[in-house]
Amino acid sequence: MWIAFAFGSALFAGLTSILAKCGIKETDSNVATAVRTIVVLLFSWLMVWVVGSQSQLATLDGKTLLFLILSGLATGASWLCYFKALQLGDVNKVVPIDKSSTILTIILAFILLREEISIPKIIGIVGIAIGTYWMIQKKEASQPAPEQKIKKAWLFYAILSAVFASLTAILGKVGISGVESTLGTAIRTGVVLVMAWIVVFVTGKQHTLTQISKKEFGFICLSGVATGASWLCYYKALQDGLASVVVPIDKLSILITILFSYLILHEKLSKKAAVGLALIVAATLVMLIK
Repeated sequence: MWIAFAFGSALFAGLTSILAKCGIKETDSNVATAVRTIVVLLFSWLMVWVVGSQSQLATLDGKTLLFLILSGLATGASWLCYFKALQLGDVNKVVPIDKSSTILTIILAFILLREEISIPKIIGIVGIAIGTYWMIQKKEASQPAPEQKIKKAWLFYAILSAVFASLTAILGKVGISGVESTLGTAIRTGVVLVMAWIVVFVTGKQHTLTQISKKEFGFICLSGVATGASWLCYYKALQDGLASVVVPIDKLSILITILFSYLILHEKLSKKAAVGLALIVAATLVMLIK
């Protein structure tokens, strides 16, 4: 049964980006992020009650809480940049760059946490880097120069999303060491919610809340539900199954995203991009070799 939950995690994670893309065609991406985070927060605290870790709240020390807050801020920055990139660019180009945060995470873990970089990880880093470049390079280069300049903004936000995602992992690694993981996730999500709404009010976008169409509001909420469902399935799979099997299956979410971007958004991959996707998946699986 845990295998089914692992595939469920990949399925819902893959759907998250597609649903979000459908919900931010007209809606400001920062507003959409703030709204969907409410839904994600509800799911994250549901997980806390499911595993019964709420009792640890009273035992959190200052260092753990500090790094959880910093990790939450990094997560918030990553989400804001990611959904801005999704609003400006194609899903099948934004997602590979976001997934490439694995590269920076490994490098930062080596520098800051003294974690060893094995040969499989080096091979994986190179494979992901090449695969990501192949997925975005040809299509971008084929566009007219003026259009390239206008649409380069998506690349900037996608790269920032990956950078902040890697910082999330490093800061979360330190913070999560003193608390049960689901509780740590719930606390971080609370920080993300506060940060997202601060950004909305600072940028003066709060008035656009009443302008969100019912259709896009529905997609935004469904995106939050998909994220929460992915988390629930992932932790359930980890609880009952083998991490060495669950993690690779969860990483396959990029395949789900690309598939649905083709079926729903009609985004097509070139042959070179398809090879790049295969390389990213293969490199990710290679990195799991111990």
